[in-house]
Amino acid sequence: METNYFIVNIPVERIGVLIGKGGVVKKSIEERLNVKLEVDSQSGSVRIELAKPLNEGGDPLSLFKARDIVEAIGRGFSPERAFRLFSENAILSIINIDDFVKRTRNNLVRVKARLIGQEGKTRRIIEETTDTYLSIYGDTVAIIGEDEEDVRTAEEAVISIINGAPHSSVYKFLNNYARMRKTRIVRR
Repeated sequence: METNYFIVNIPVERIGVLIGKGGVVKKSIEERLNVKLEVDSQSGSVRIELAKPLNEGGDPLSLFKARDIVEAIGRGFSPERAFRLFSENAILSIINIDDFVKRTRNNLVRVKARLIGQEGKTRRIIEETTDTYLSIYGDTVAIIGEDEEDVRTAEEAVISIINGAPHSSVYKFLNNYARMRKTRIVRR
């Protein structure tokens, strides 16, 4: 018998969020996706496997969905936001800040501050314009959205800010996208 599973490592401090009060979050993921989660609270390792083997009706797509939800919670999303990934079209994208700037504490603090913006303004503008959720946690920026174009646009805005683009030019880019998005929605 072939075993299909993923092992996802999340920060130990996020294990409690993944499990939830009385195990409600973990149980919800397991029941909705027909998977089993084995959580090692010492190491942050989460083993995700199908509750039923493939030859007995296990759905491999559920394995991928469960992996994305566990990763999203590990990257700082609340379970409610991570559960948006139950949707068939939902996408999780994770951007490593280290891929774009030299890894120093000062760089990481500076970039995270630029991404969040004064009183959360930059993050809010990206989220509202692209209909996505952003989580800036550790050395990553995670994005959840239900439209591929929205997620790609949010990624582009985030990467531009990480690379030092002025906020005004990123806002202008997002404004242009919002106009284009509105006409696309009207035509549907």
